[in-house]
Amino acid sequence: MFTFLKKNPKDETSDTDSAVKIAALLIHAAKIDENYTDKEKEIIKKTLVDLGLDGKKLIETIKNAEKLESNSNQILDFTKEIKGIDENSKKKIVESLWKIIYSDDESDIYETNLMRRLTGLLYLDKKIVGDIKEKIKLKKK
Repeated sequence: MFTFLKKNPKDETSDTDSAVKIAALLIHAAKIDENYTDKEKEIIKKTLVDLGLDGKKLIETIKNAEKLESNSNQILDFTKEIKGIDENSKKKIVESLWKIIYSDDESDIYETNLMRRLTGLLYLDKKIVGDIKEKIKLKKK
């Protein structure tokens, strides 16, 4: 489970908003090559389960995230939520993004550009993001 989610039930709305925005970012990455596949949807579901979502909450989060993503033309709103979280959680999200991108065994120019932009927006070291990318590529072989 991601460490940035709060355990306090009073903060549930905030956690739900965070999960929706993270899911929207993952969905955006999946759709950027105009081919939103079942394989990518499964990676997104698994990431959300790692966030602690399941059952009805998982389905609701995905539905809300798809709606949010389709009504948004920029990723800044999605990344604001992730910017302040701990480094390990950011790495897990980046790993999920690379899994989505390489789910079809290749990365196109739009996907590569997205990850380059996200590296800066999330205040991540590009070497760390590159290492995560290589790890995912090696697992695909």
